[in-house]
Amino acid sequence: MSDIKVMIVDDSAVVRQVVSALLNAAPGIAVTYAVANPLLAIERMKMQWPDVIVLDVEMPKMDGISFLRKIMAERPTPVVICSTLTEKGAQTSVEALTAGAVAVITKPRLDLKQFLHDSSDELVAAVRTAAGAHVVKSRYHAPLPPVPAKLNADAVLSLGDARPMTATTERIVAIGTSTGGTQALEEVLTSLPRVCPGIVVVQHMPEKFTAAFAARLDSVCEVRVKEAANNDRVLQGQVLIAPGGKHMLLRRNGAQYFVEVVDGPLVNRHRPSVDVLFRSTARAAGANALGVIMTGMGDDGAAGLLEMLKAGARTVAQDEASCVVYGMPKEAVKRGAVEKTVPLTAIYREILQQLG
Repeated sequence: MSDIKVMIVDDSAVVRQVVSALLNAAPGIAVTYAVANPLLAIERMKMQWPDVIVLDVEMPKMDGISFLRKIMAERPTPVVICSTLTEKGAQTSVEALTAGAVAVITKPRLDLKQFLHDSSDELVAAVRTAAGAHVVKSRYHAPLPPVPAKLNADAVLSLGDARPMTATTERIVAIGTSTGGTQALEEVLTSLPRVCPGIVVVQHMPEKFTAAFAARLDSVCEVRVKEAANNDRVLQGQVLIAPGGKHMLLRRNGAQYFVEVVDGPLVNRHRPSVDVLFRSTARAAGANALGVIMTGMGDDGAAGLLEMLKAGARTVAQDEASCVVYGMPKEAVKRGAVEKTVPLTAIYREILQQLG
C-alpha cells in the first residue's frame, strides 16, 4: 500500500521544516511538498494531488479558510489545521472545521519547534485519521499508531449513589462527537426549532476553541447555544457545549438539571470526555434521557451510552454513511449500546421525540 502523501502549507519556515521531518519519519507517510502559501500550493497540486493537507490558517496572499473552501468545493481533500492557540486563531479554526477540516492541531507562538516535537504523536495520528476520513472519494484507511493505556470515567465520576432518578416531565438529550462533529452538530442543531429539549454536548475540541464554536452555532441556530459554565441550568431550547480542557457532568437537584464543569484526568485520552457526560447522564436522568453518539475516532462514549441504555434511556447512533469517521458509533453498536441507527439528517427528529 502506498504512503499517505502530505502537503504542508504554512508561512513559517520552522513549521515547514519541523513538520516535514516529523511526518517523513513516520512509517507510511511522505511529505510531497511544503510551501509557504496557498497560491504556491495550488501550483504544486496541479502536478501531484495530496492525500492530506496540513494547513495553517493565517497566511499572506490567500488565507487558509479561503483555500480550504476552494479545495472542498472543487476536489474534497482531508485537511488538518495547524493553528495558533489564540482567541483569533480559535475563531478562525472553528470556521475551518465547519468548512470541512478534519482536525485541528494547536501550536503556541513561543517555543514552536519544541512544541511540534512534543506533539509529534498527535500530529501523526491526525494525519492518519484524516487519510481515512470520508471527505475524499477514494478512501484510504491507514492503521492508527499504538496508543497508551487510557483511564475510564471512574477517574472523574464519584462512586456514590448510581441509581437513576425516577421519571419527571424534564427530558434531557446528551450528545457526544469528535472528528467531523463540528459540521455534524451544525447540521443537527440548525434543524431544531426554538422549542426543544435541553441538550448537553461533548465535542472533542481544544481549550479556547469551544467558546468560539458555541458562539458560531448560536449565530446560526434558533436554539440558544453557549459554552457551559459550572452550575448552568439545562433548559428547554438551550444547548450547553462542554468547555475544552474540562469535563462536563449532568447533575440533578429536585426537578431541575444542571451541569458540573470540573478538572480531572484525561478519560479515554480526552478532556472533555463523552463517557463522563453519558455516565453522569445515566445516573442523573435515567429513562428521562436520550443519548446520541455521532462521528468520531476511537471509542469514547461507547461505555457511557451502554450505561444510559441500561438505565432506561433511549440511545441513537449516526450511521456509517454519514460519518466522517465511523469509530465512536461503530464501537457503541458493537457493544450493544445503540437502540437505533439513523443518518445525520434524521437525528434532529429523534431529539424532538423527547418532547413527547
